[in-house]
Amino acid sequence: MGQTPAQKAAKAARGQQPKKRPGKAQREAIKRAQAAKKKAGGGKPAAKKTAAKKAVPLPRGSVRAAYPGTCPACFKDYAKGEVITKVTEGWGHPGCAPRQMSAAEREFARNKARIESGETFRGQKPSDWRRGASPSSTRPAR
Repeated sequence: MGQTPAQKAAKAARGQQPKKRPGKAQREAIKRAQAAKKKAGGGKPAAKKTAAKKAVPLPRGSVRAAYPGTCPACFKDYAKGEVITKVTEGWGHPGCAPRQMSAAEREFARNKARIESGETFRGQKPSDWRRGASPSSTRPAR
């Protein structure tokens, strides 16, 4: 399928002709066909959807179960792929795990226990301050 030298010369003299842009009716038909293909769920976009589905972040300290098992707290089964977390004696449902207190809640509980046990600032030791004298002169030397 070679070209003769005359044909090659004629083609070179003409130069490369720019491709003609399709008419308005053709452009609209192409757009409709592309929209219908997207709507029907053609090829690659579906693969992106499944990848995005797997990338859903899990709650902190949780994993997906590699195999089915039984929750040690409620004795109910969980399926493979279900979200599980550490429970008292193993792995189980996130709802069965004891709730973790925040730092502020822990401090409040600690202070409440100290007050209820009678360990308050007033109960620790009597004051060595005396009326009319400075604290440094009334405290015993160390």
